[in-house]
Amino acid sequence: MNSKRNGGEGNAAGPVSLVRPLQGTDSEPDFSNGNTLPLVARPWGMTHWTPQTNEGRWLFSSRARVLQGIRATHQPSPWIGDYGHFVVMPQTGALLPDAVGRASSYRQQDAVFAPHYFCADLLRYETRMEVTPTSRCARFRITFPSGPLPRRILFSTFDGESAITILPGERRLVGSTTANSGGVPANFKSWWVAEFDCPVVACGLFTDTTVEKEATHGTGAKLGGYVELAPQDGRVVEFTVATSFISAEQAQRNSGVEVAGACFDALRREGETGWNTLLKRFSIEAHTPAQRETFYTCLYRSLLFPRDFHEPGPDGLPHYFSPYDGQIHAGRLCADNGFWDTHRTVYPLLSLAYPERLGEILDGWLNAYRDGGWLPTWSSPGYRACMIGTHADAIFADAIVKGIPGFCHQTAYEAIRKDAFEPGDPGRGCGRAALTEFDRLGYVPSEVALHGTARTLDFAFADFAIAQAAKVLGRAQDSAMLMARAGHYQNVFDPAVGFMRGRSRAGWDSPFDEFAWGGPFIEASAWQQTWAVPHDALGLATLMGGPAAACAKLDRMFELPPQFTADNYQREIHEMSEMASVDFGQYAHSNQPVHHVLYLYTALGQPHRTQYWVRRVLSELYSAAADGLPGDDDNGEMTAWYVLSALGIYPLTPSHPTYVLGAPLFPYASLKLEQGGCLEIHAPSNRVDTPYVTARRWNQRAHDPLWISHQSLAAGGVMEVAMAHAPSDAAIPQSLWPYSMSMAPR
Repeated sequence: MNSKRNGGEGNAAGPVSLVRPLQGTDSEPDFSNGNTLPLVARPWGMTHWTPQTNEGRWLFSSRARVLQGIRATHQPSPWIGDYGHFVVMPQTGALLPDAVGRASSYRQQDAVFAPHYFCADLLRYETRMEVTPTSRCARFRITFPSGPLPRRILFSTFDGESAITILPGERRLVGSTTANSGGVPANFKSWWVAEFDCPVVACGLFTDTTVEKEATHGTGAKLGGYVELAPQDGRVVEFTVATSFISAEQAQRNSGVEVAGACFDALRREGETGWNTLLKRFSIEAHTPAQRETFYTCLYRSLLFPRDFHEPGPDGLPHYFSPYDGQIHAGRLCADNGFWDTHRTVYPLLSLAYPERLGEILDGWLNAYRDGGWLPTWSSPGYRACMIGTHADAIFADAIVKGIPGFCHQTAYEAIRKDAFEPGDPGRGCGRAALTEFDRLGYVPSEVALHGTARTLDFAFADFAIAQAAKVLGRAQDSAMLMARAGHYQNVFDPAVGFMRGRSRAGWDSPFDEFAWGGPFIEASAWQQTWAVPHDALGLATLMGGPAAACAKLDRMFELPPQFTADNYQREIHEMSEMASVDFGQYAHSNQPVHHVLYLYTALGQPHRTQYWVRRVLSELYSAAADGLPGDDDNGEMTAWYVLSALGIYPLTPSHPTYVLGAPLFPYASLKLEQGGCLEIHAPSNRVDTPYVTARRWNQRAHDPLWISHQSLAAGGVMEVAMAHAPSDAAIPQSLWPYSMSMAPR
């Protein structure tokens, strides 16, 4: 068989050929280099496909050299788990259905991992396996060896009730599964329909331990099925697998809409074109080929989630099965997102580069609110009780303030206002814990809710965000009330220790350990979470003694060793290990709480420090390799951070329609804007050793502010950036900075 270059098709063109889906896949529960999968998918596709090397949640390892098949997956994170999943695997010789028994070695260096295409040679079976996806389907091409041997396709399921019906005369297999990891109603089920281009000459059903040959229908736990085929040329089989969360008939409709009889190569070209269309919005001139690969791979990962959960109805309009009420509804729905993570970078990136798509996504999330009564805090596919806070508030507020079309702003405000004023059910995965105490006392007491200080900080920021939307929508009373609560972060800052700190009704929690993770914080210590005031950088600095003192504390953050106390978790969690593995002190880029912190230097008048540290993070902690991410990507958040920071902009305060100006990574970058025009960033003096900005011009005029409005960037223009080996100024007047609790949206 012909060898292939790992990472892209030999004939693939455009930026899709630069994407390396193996990025971040060298991960395990105790240490994350991304916790990603090499996903073969359409952007925001309903069903993703991935090679499987293990049946567990860490279902693919870049270190494994055997494959168990191609998995239809909806897993947004190994910590959350999968649902509606099953595995497709070709096989010759003896019928061995269990995952370990059927596995085959493959040469990773000869396999093709691309966003729109996967190909591997299964050496055990002398068989080539290829797959190319649509949004809800996939087309497979299997090239078997010649000779008088059975040519078999296995469909294997997971925990849960499964059903298999094989229709040999129709060359079809219909399957269903209730497999899930939570977040679904009692009537949840996923269907798939496989249609083959050649006769089915034998079939049967199986579990891991039993085989029933010639059986054509059955139900049971982890029940799978197989077909043996007679390819017309004796070797090559093509078949389509269509998925649905509504019915088998709907899966068939999805196939008719998305595949419509197209051959494998036609669908592969369509997928390549679709990805290139989105990736080509950005154009960069990088210093090295590796930088180009890293940029476009990070962009690819930023466009995978949230997934569409709706399907085309008989009239061509979208409808969906709702995991929130178990009913079928007209309209759009989205699934699989952790808003605690993605509000920081993914949605701001979409607002600038893909605003039309963002409007559709937000319309989908509003249907979750309509069906379930609340916006989710984590969705997979319905409510999941994971992480804290109500960060969808910031996502919707940001879109309202920026004027993103495509969703009902009034309904969105109704939804986020509910988070702010009505006690929720965090155990179910919606609303805020201890909202009454937060409102009455001005903080969440440590004896009332775990991670009380982190909740206080998150609630304060969310209230600031909702207040900005309220002001835009003419809800002045709401805005004033919420702006007052946005200052509650001050109530968990202890000037005696200089950090945010756990606080009970009786007073400060003792003893205080600045390196202790957990307890009043979540996945962080005081060093990481004290800075979680993105809406009032100057107010936070005032608590610390002023901007200079706050910047000195940030410097100290990087000077300290990466020590930590793990007692609250009773073990070393992977985020601690990841922080300890790199030379950035207490700055733990492996997790989201610090992702805005480097830009606080700029907000406090020392932009050169932002420029220095962001350049180091971009250059030292990211690559397109299997170990190329410094921690969990979390639905594209970590990779979207790279995309934005490489452009030299960052949304420090989602809901305030401005971006911090950092320093671009490349000599040139551009973004073709949906509404016409182009955003260009020229930095001709930008080299590996010139991270510092000495001057900027915006549309041929000097640009001294350290920020720029979303409106300006979205209208297009040219930013010219002069860069040097050393900073030109150690400080910038604070008056140039717009972030203050008294500021209205601009």
